[in-house]
Amino acid sequence: MTQSAQQQARRQQRIEELCAASLRALTGQADLHYRGRRLYRGEARLPTLAPHLRVDPAQDDFADCRAAADGMALRLLHSDAALHRARCPEDPVERLVFELLEQLRVETRVPDDMPGMADNLVHRFESWSRAFYRSGLTEGSIGLLLYTVAQMCWSRLNAKPVLEETEDYIEGTRASLVRALGTALHGLRRQRHDQAAYAEHALAIARIVGERVRTERERAGDDEDEEPAEAASDAFALLLELEDGEGDEDGVAAATTGHSKTFEDAAQAYRVFTTRFDREVAAGSLVRRALLRENREKLDQATAELPINLPRLARRLGSVLWEPRVDGRAFGEEEGRIDGRRLAQLVSSPTERRLFYRDQVKLGTDCAVSLLIDCSGSMKHHIMPVTMMAESLIRALEMIGAGTELLGFTTGAWNGGRAYQAWMSGGRPRGPGRLNEVCHMVFKDAERSWRRARTDIAALLKPDLFREGIDGEAVDWACERLLARPEHRRILIVISDGCPADSATNLANDPYYLDNHLKEVVARRTREGQVEVLGLGVGLDLSPFYRRCLATDMAQALDTHLFDEIVELIGGRHRR
Repeated sequence: MTQSAQQQARRQQRIEELCAASLRALTGQADLHYRGRRLYRGEARLPTLAPHLRVDPAQDDFADCRAAADGMALRLLHSDAALHRARCPEDPVERLVFELLEQLRVETRVPDDMPGMADNLVHRFESWSRAFYRSGLTEGSIGLLLYTVAQMCWSRLNAKPVLEETEDYIEGTRASLVRALGTALHGLRRQRHDQAAYAEHALAIARIVGERVRTERERAGDDEDEEPAEAASDAFALLLELEDGEGDEDGVAAATTGHSKTFEDAAQAYRVFTTRFDREVAAGSLVRRALLRENREKLDQATAELPINLPRLARRLGSVLWEPRVDGRAFGEEEGRIDGRRLAQLVSSPTERRLFYRDQVKLGTDCAVSLLIDCSGSMKHHIMPVTMMAESLIRALEMIGAGTELLGFTTGAWNGGRAYQAWMSGGRPRGPGRLNEVCHMVFKDAERSWRRARTDIAALLKPDLFREGIDGEAVDWACERLLARPEHRRILIVISDGCPADSATNLANDPYYLDNHLKEVVARRTREGQVEVLGLGVGLDLSPFYRRCLATDMAQALDTHLFDEIVELIGGRHRR
């Protein structure tokens, strides 16, 4: 990942934060947020069904992104989802047209006192129209038909002319549609404030378009001359199916995830075939002392070359973690609360004014922060900068009085190990759940200072500790350790470069079994509110799993800007 991709990811996150804030303000729904370029209400993903609202924050300008957020806000406010689903046709092309028309309807409901929103929506539709026309998808007859219908309906609903750039190009198709669509087009404008009545006209238009598309496809048949038209129409229809695309390869990739049938069939009850081989271990005990000392020297040498100002980092962390706390009382004050022990002085010296006391308030930290490092195989390529980053954070947090832990998770073996063998010996029952032996490692516990634990932390540099990763159980384990702490605020930062991965579990269940468990664990812990769970992606956008997350590039040197962004993440300024 290049530095420009890193900057692109930061820009995308900032835009999504602003758009989500706008959505919450417009709709009054406090649980709206973006994750992985997708809009969520709580843990439920909200589909973006209208093609002109599909934007990419990494590519499109802020006006387009804001317009898409405005359009979604209007859809949430003015469209009855149940009524819409009941009327929505099954045919893909008809559904595309019907979805587009419903979105165009709600966009006419912009409040009169928000002209900026209206301008945003007009700008977005015109930008999408130009992009679609210039992509070549209108070169086929079907693509041109669908594009023309979109232009005609938008023009009629908004009482504005069609896009000037394509007006002449669509004139012939537009003229051929006037007779068939005339009555329904008039009804769209007249009934735009009544969703049920409007739906009848939208369905009429969708059916006419669907019939024409089917006729065109039948006519084309296997005629090679019509392949461009067919490809264009298919590309248009597939706009509804592209929501799960991973985006530009030059940007920060988002973690891939999907639905696990095994997990859903079990009513999201996570299964573990056996815990007999699981273990929690002090990481330092897994490495020879001589090797630990050697790794510690390497780590110290690399850390000495870092341009990191720890006192400054500590102050920045203090700015988001410090809280005012009463720390004793100041007596002999001239104002405040009366000190009963000094009332006798008032009798003997009527002019005495130093009869009061005040609580002394100082800034302090009542917080425990746990860093949980993914020790799967791919992470060993990033482990030196990750370890230096983790140590810098721990040292700075200790300077402001916060409790800290450094934890890791891996598996005891590749490909399932003894747990997999036990499953094979037991007749290979279906849906066994997790099928490997987990290994949870403690590099530094909350009772030990960094200075006392620094040698054990160097165990992170031992390559053969890194195997496979079962993230959901590790997050639960780290949260339980934090809940045993007396601090009022508890923060867990998960540092990972990929999705949960265990080959034996995936083969015996399905590829997204562990992914779905991780999402369930993070969602549950977030709902409970006792532990703040944050994601720190190493070259990866972890937003499909963590609502608050940050994508980083460990291929670049650690710098002050990266730590500033981590401070903002801890302070809650990323992906709420």
